[in-house]
Amino acid sequence: MMQNVHLAPETDEDDLYSGYNDYNPIYDIEELENDAAFQQAVRTSHGRRPPSKTSLASSIGRPMTGAIQDGVTRPMTAVRAAGFTKAALRGSAFDPLGQSRGPAPPLEAKKKDSPEEKIKQLEKEVNELVEESCIASSCGDLKLVLFNLASQYSVNEMYAEALNTYQVIVKNKMFSNAGILKMNMGNIYLKQRNYSKAIKFYRMALDQVPSVNKQMRIKIMQNIGVTFIQAGQYSDAINSYEHIMSMAPNLKAGYNLTICYFAVGDREKMKKAFQKLIAVPLEIDEDKYISPSDDPHTNLVTEAIKNDHLRQMERERKAMAEKYIMTSAKLIAPVIETSFAAGYDWCVEVVKASQYVELANDLEINKAVTYLRQKDYNQAVEILKMLEKKDSRVKSAAATNLSALYYMGKDFAQASSYADIAVNSDRYNPAALTNKGNTVFANGDYEKAAEFYKEALRNDSSCTEALYNIGLTYEKLNRLDEALDCFLKLHAILRNSAEVLYQIANIYELMENPSQAIEWLMQVVSVVPTDPQVLSKLGELYDHEGDKSQAFQYYYESYRYFPCNIEVIEWLGAYYIDTQFWEKAIQYFERASLIQPTQVKWQLMVASCFRRSGNYQKALDTYKDTHRKFPENVECLRFLVRLCTDLGLKDAQEYARKLKRLEKMKEIREQRIKSGRDGSGGSRGKREGSASGDSGQNYSAGSKGERLSARLRALPGTNEPYESSSNKEIDASYVDPLGPQIERPKTAAKKRIDEDDFADEELGDDLLPE
Repeated sequence: MMQNVHLAPETDEDDLYSGYNDYNPIYDIEELENDAAFQQAVRTSHGRRPPSKTSLASSIGRPMTGAIQDGVTRPMTAVRAAGFTKAALRGSAFDPLGQSRGPAPPLEAKKKDSPEEKIKQLEKEVNELVEESCIASSCGDLKLVLFNLASQYSVNEMYAEALNTYQVIVKNKMFSNAGILKMNMGNIYLKQRNYSKAIKFYRMALDQVPSVNKQMRIKIMQNIGVTFIQAGQYSDAINSYEHIMSMAPNLKAGYNLTICYFAVGDREKMKKAFQKLIAVPLEIDEDKYISPSDDPHTNLVTEAIKNDHLRQMERERKAMAEKYIMTSAKLIAPVIETSFAAGYDWCVEVVKASQYVELANDLEINKAVTYLRQKDYNQAVEILKMLEKKDSRVKSAAATNLSALYYMGKDFAQASSYADIAVNSDRYNPAALTNKGNTVFANGDYEKAAEFYKEALRNDSSCTEALYNIGLTYEKLNRLDEALDCFLKLHAILRNSAEVLYQIANIYELMENPSQAIEWLMQVVSVVPTDPQVLSKLGELYDHEGDKSQAFQYYYESYRYFPCNIEVIEWLGAYYIDTQFWEKAIQYFERASLIQPTQVKWQLMVASCFRRSGNYQKALDTYKDTHRKFPENVECLRFLVRLCTDLGLKDAQEYARKLKRLEKMKEIREQRIKSGRDGSGGSRGKREGSASGDSGQNYSAGSKGERLSARLRALPGTNEPYESSSNKEIDASYVDPLGPQIERPKTAAKKRIDEDDFADEELGDDLLPE
């Protein structure tokens, strides 16, 4: 529009740059031969005299620097002319045009995609729009200006200004498109959740749009239906969608109608709405993409249109229709009949009689998945086995799910067999290849499992299950750098996956980089702040780093969310013993005795804490209660004898007799063991003490089932002399070889998600197509 508009340039009478093109006539060398004064000066000494300042100043319009004006000498400036230096005149030829420097370098090409160019282009467009608005305003076409302004207000969420601007336009009775503008106003009210006003303006728009414009009226009716749904008025929404389906049926209206009948719980109407949805014509001609003859020209045309924009639109329309049908069937199937199985059967029969025959098998698979969610595995397996006889695509999907089911049931032979069927039916099925890799992984062939996972990734680079499992495989193969690369790639895809973050932290721990492990575990805590295993792992890492305060914080948080972890309870109890808060340690050892009531060591630790805190009576009662539960425990009898002796109780003699009898029995048992070992040639190792054995025997700290944690081992042992002086505290530390001992959490990473367990979870959820 602006290309025909020419604006007259403004004249500026006071030109600041005037006079710069004037020059002194004495520098005109073209007419020197005809200049008599110049020729006279050459022939005589007249030219040696300095020129008159007044004449030189008056010869040009602008006074020279240093000239005398009005009797006052102007000071000279120190600024030289641009590009002029004295050095350039020394020993150089006169070249005012710079021809000796050669041709000028080529201009640098502007980048069209640079931010500067984009900004300039946007600025140009904005200026053109402003100019168009100005021209429209000068021509009196104010409606165009206001409409653009209202549209921009709406886009920028300035709804009040947009509504006011639209109102100014629609008040003009001469404006013929008021219905469209009122629909826009209804859209704004819908965004503001003002449903009553939105419906009011939609109905006003519907009244003002002529009946010949059927498409626009249908769109307004759909907006009315959406508004009623958001307002929870399903009956009114049903009326709108029923009118649309009777006048011009479409997929969205049929789908929304089914949803509305589901919301009101009308079974029969749900069935009718589903049938109307399936009956909506797709208007897609598949035959035109099949070449009818061997004509080369026809074949070229067919190949050209197989993937053009129109074909892509048709595919999107078909995919949307299938999505609506599948979602509606899964929604109404459990409620339209007495059981969900009967409902699925009805939906399958309706789909088989329609143009969407291929969706019937997908509904059968969804039926099997529903059985799986209800944990009815037998029915799921029966349906999936029936689908094995279908075409290759359905057969591959059914075999994939069967493989997953058998894998979860630890039947790896059947899982591998069905995984082979799935792979052979569809070699490009990433889920089938992942299942096959899982079965090989379960058998310990990690190299081969990695090959299947890689093939799954080649077929589908977004298969996160395969990428996760190949990371676990590399970890098993001790290829930690490659495993770390896999999990970092997966982290870029699944930014907030706690499992991925934990595996990265675990690999850094295996690589002996605890600082990085702690950093990634902190990210896990930010995603799942109540996971006790992650919190205890953080406490363990901080404990190894020597930061006891941070270790205590995370161990305590882990105990708060899961107070049944023996390792955490042990650490907290030992921490309070180190800091000599005996009363705090007692509550943790009492909790451990409740979790493991058959372990005598926890009750002995409770009695020891009572004794260390000076509560000897409570300690004595605890030892007596422990002796009643474990009458053959030598350690408990020793402390009872010593504590009763210090307190002057008569029970000391009775406990001493029991202790002597148990020690005698121990000696006899040891002689029998020794004689038996000598008789057998000493082939067997020395047998560990039984429940009635004495703890005075020295055992290796690394023996399996006989190790205490480093904290409990650091406490004074029972082999130390027992001092009964009242000035010293009675020592109740012990080393108990009877039964399992407390073991400190291992330095090696104890993964929150085991490799096999992860594969089960992935196969159970992600690899079952819906």
